[in-house]
Amino acid sequence: MLLAIDIGNTNTSFGLWKGDRLTKKFDLATKKYTIAQVKKLLKNKKPDDVVLCSVVPQIARRLELDFTRWIGKKIQVIGKNLKVKITNHYRIPSQVGQDRLINAYAGIKLYGSPLIVIDLGTAVTFDIISAKKEYLGGMILPGLAISLDSLCQRTALLPRVKVAGPKEFIGRDTRSSMLSGVIYGFASLIDELCRKIKTKIGKNAKVIGTGGNMRLIAKYCHSIEKIDQNLTLKGLYLCTL
Repeated sequence: MLLAIDIGNTNTSFGLWKGDRLTKKFDLATKKYTIAQVKKLLKNKKPDDVVLCSVVPQIARRLELDFTRWIGKKIQVIGKNLKVKITNHYRIPSQVGQDRLINAYAGIKLYGSPLIVIDLGTAVTFDIISAKKEYLGGMILPGLAISLDSLCQRTALLPRVKVAGPKEFIGRDTRSSMLSGVIYGFASLIDELCRKIKTKIGKNAKVIGTGGNMRLIAKYCHSIEKIDQNLTLKGLYLCTL
C-alpha cells in the first residue's frame, strides 16, 4: 500500500493506493493535522510506503517525521529525494511549486499534450505544457475565497461572504453582487486566458481542471474539458513508478 499526501495551504489530501487503484481518499485541515487522525481514518492500516508533496514547508517537516517514525523508514518527498520527471523551463526551476509539477506530469501521462492544467485551490494556478511535454510556466492568481475575503478586509462596508454559486448574474444586493462578480469574473478570466494560451501552444491543447473550487467554477465557464479532483494524488502515485 502506498499513501500519497498532498499538503496544501488550506487542506491536506491523503490517498491510499493498492496497486494502481486509489482505494481511499480523505482531507484534513492542514493546520489541524495530527498523525492520530490519519491512523484513525486508515483504521491503523500501516502503509508500506509514503510519498508527499507540499507547499507548506513547516507542516511537511512535521509529516515527514511523523510518517518516518510510523512506517519505520524514510518517506519519499517530492523535490527532496524524489524528482518529477519533466523538463522544466521556469527561469528559476526551483521556484515552481512541486504540486504544480506533479499536476503537469500527471496531466501529460493521463491526458497528453499540449495541455493547460488549472488548479482552483487557495490560489488559482495555470500550468502550461507544450506539445513536446515540457513545462513552460504559468500564472498564479488569488483564489475565490481570498478574493472575497480581501473585499471585506480592504473596504469599510462590504461584508464577509463565503464562496458559493451566485443566484443571479446581475446582483441585486451586496452579497449577490460580490458573488456574481467573483464567480462570473473568474469564469470569464479562465475562458479568456485559455483562449490566449492556446494561441501560444496550439488550439488543440486540452484544458484539465482540479482543486476544491473547480466543480463550482466549471458551471460558469466553457473552457474546462475535464475535471480531475484526484490529479495530484494520481501524479504522486505515477512519480513512484
